Amino acid sequence: MQPSLNRRRFLGAAAATGAVTIVPRHVLGGPGNVPPSEKVTLAHIGMGTQGFRELDYLLSEPRFQIVAVCDPNKDSSDYVEWGKGGIRNTIRKYLGEPGWREGDNRCPGGRDVGKLVVDTYYAKQRAADKFKACTAYADFRELFEKEKDLDAVKVMTPDHLHATVSIAAMNKGIHVMMHKPLANRMIEGRLVVETARKTKVATHLLAHGAGGGNRLIAEAIKQGVIGKLREIHNWTNRPVWPQYTEIPTDKPPVPKGLDWDLWLGPAVDRPYHPHYTHTVFRGWYDFGGGSMADMGIYSLWPVFETLGLGVPKSAQAWATHTCTIEDGVSRTVKNDFSYPTGCNIRLGFAATSDMPEIDLFWYDGGMKPRLPKEVEAHSVEMGREGILFVGDDGIIMGGFHGQNPQLFSKGKREDLVLKESETGGRHSGWLEEILGGERSPGSFLNAASITDAVNLGTVALRAGKKVLFDSEAVKITNDAGANKYLVREYRKGWELSEA
Repeated sequence: MQPSLNRRRFLGAAAATGAVTIVPRHVLGGPGNVPPSEKVTLAHIGMGTQGFRELDYLLSEPRFQIVAVCDPNKDSSDYVEWGKGGIRNTIRKYLGEPGWREGDNRCPGGRDVGKLVVDTYYAKQRAADKFKACTAYADFRELFEKEKDLDAVKVMTPDHLHATVSIAAMNKGIHVMMHKPLANRMIEGRLVVETARKTKVATHLLAHGAGGGNRLIAEAIKQGVIGKLREIHNWTNRPVWPQYTEIPTDKPPVPKGLDWDLWLGPAVDRPYHPHYTHTVFRGWYDFGGGSMADMGIYSLWPVFETLGLGVPKSAQAWATHTCTIEDGVSRTVKNDFSYPTGCNIRLGFAATSDMPEIDLFWYDGGMKPRLPKEVEAHSVEMGREGILFVGDDGIIMGGFHGQNPQLFSKGKREDLVLKESETGGRHSGWLEEILGGERSPGSFLNAASITDAVNLGTVALRAGKKVLFDSEAVKITNDAGANKYLVREYRKGWELSEA
């Protein structure tokens, strides 16, 4: 190995040729250990609530070494969580310190907390590895510039930064694991996929593997269990965060330790407000992807893959609205800045040689589909989340991820017995690909169609009408004005390109 060939480049080259497995690990690193030369160095970008929830896999996997964490927030206790004290208790388990931050009952987060967790966990649980201290960064660009031997990155930022961060990493030859979605704009999502294809790094979208039941149902549908599939209906209890109906007019100070400019990233400039940050970012068109990007990728990605659904040819949406009173007159609020409290999105798919035309319906905010008479006849109780497949010869209804599927056919209701298949966990395949294995099933390349579908649904919401989409031209063909929703308005210096 020439002196100029650094460890990261050597690991990648060796993995690509299979050389990394020539010498057994137990010879190089001792029984049960992974030698330093084979550890995949990783940076964790985004140290919020979900980042800490999922940190255990990376900390405990002996082939990973977290060398850096990154977040524009230094350290605060103003995060929003789903259960009081859940994140603090999770961090306490990582630290092995049940009394950590006793007396502070708010939700912690930030890069300094992330660094503390990584360094403390390694010192207590993986002391034999003798890791150097983890480095904390506010700016991911500085991280990529200074961490020369970085192999991989996990991206856990708000949606609007996903494309910006992942593309920067891939263009430096860094492998990327990312939370859904790939991007919250159509053009950005396509650029993420194209960059993954061009750079050939290992990529993985974390929604993969969650909807295994729906994959099995889709496989049964391919075998003809309900005849030709006509409709898919998928509903969720999301949003479970506030969907703000007004742009904040007050201007509270930026919290100490938060770099607001870095948090905004590519988004247009605006004053700081807590209604934009942490969990509630999902409700804003600028920062989030709405309920479908939050949950629909979990439930529908396996359906897209198994049935070979491509990019929708059309999208239409119906949404709730709000009203206000001005000068004694009640009027509807014009809103092109935040997702509605509830909506129904219809995506239309063209017929193929294997499938007829299919309509996919998405429901959130408490909305649910009207059950077909064949299902209603059996006094079925609808769960708060679920999925329904309607075919010419029958109907399948199951939980959101396809749990406990029921078949309704010829006047009968019965359990749908499915052949089990190995789908792996949510992380399955990425590390193996980095070390020279097959492409991860969660590869960004496999998520292209579902990404387009989710983002096209948002276009229909914002356009307020049915839109017809030319996938090859990446263009709305029946409303020129709606094409602006395919792209982002960038702040100067944050523009994305293929370079």
